[in-house]
Amino acid sequence: MDINETAGRGRSNRPASTRRILSGLVGEDIQASRSPWLHEREADAQGIRLIYSLFDLAVTGEGADGLAATLDAANRLGFAGVNITHPFKQKIIPLLDELSDEARRIGAVNTVAFRNGVTKGFNTDCLGFSESLRRGLADAQFDDVVQLGAGGAGAATANALLEHGTRLLRLYDVREGQAEALAANLSRTFGAERVTLVSDLASAIGSTDGVVNATPIGMVGHAGTPIPAEWLQPTQWVADVIYFPLQTELLKQARAKGCRTLNGVPMVVFQAAAAFDIFTGLIADRERMLAGALEQWKAV
Repeated sequence: MDINETAGRGRSNRPASTRRILSGLVGEDIQASRSPWLHEREADAQGIRLIYSLFDLAVTGEGADGLAATLDAANRLGFAGVNITHPFKQKIIPLLDELSDEARRIGAVNTVAFRNGVTKGFNTDCLGFSESLRRGLADAQFDDVVQLGAGGAGAATANALLEHGTRLLRLYDVREGQAEALAANLSRTFGAERVTLVSDLASAIGSTDGVVNATPIGMVGHAGTPIPAEWLQPTQWVADVIYFPLQTELLKQARAKGCRTLNGVPMVVFQAAAAFDIFTGLIADRERMLAGALEQWKAV
């Protein structure tokens, strides 16, 4: 893929400095990603030139088989780092030289930094979702939460929920063994009494304080909703990690039922800001990034 493919996307007229930084996103079905806009716009605002490319392994047809080669190519080409998204946040780990403490604990990586040929994985998703909960659901009840999805994004959101004070986190994933593996990992950090598996999903959702969708169902290319709206109660809250579209079908139906809802914009913005800090060595302006994203995507 041409590393200049996304260079002009979302750029302002502000002159850039002579410093140039290469970064990007590795995943599948990511052509609709707004990450290039987020990173490049913030770089422009700070007077640096950042080029953020998309490495879509679904488009190339390589899938997971192309992950190692893509990582190596970006490293050799002088990239500062790359973000990692679905479905590679856990598959990337064996390919890395080092992990941050948080990435090792969570068991998922969404940001890789290249430093002197060494690859180091970070997880900024957990931080992003924690900030999203703090801002969007500060006074909500978190005693009992059901989470749909136990993959890379789900590992981060689950850690954030338990750190936020969830007393009982109930996990569900259609993939065999996925929820069990995440529950075992979480139990080592937070205690087995705070994590359990869902056998009867309808019953679990009917009696919970809130529901988190950490699956790709609802995003562009994965239409639909992970649960029927009739399972929800008006007293509950529903959060979705998906940010494009801004309002997924799940959130639309939940809001129609009277539920409080939280979209994925704050999470994607704050994880992106932390990744920007890692790539550039600068400090992203979180409020500017959030305001810009909400304005840019409100009509979507």
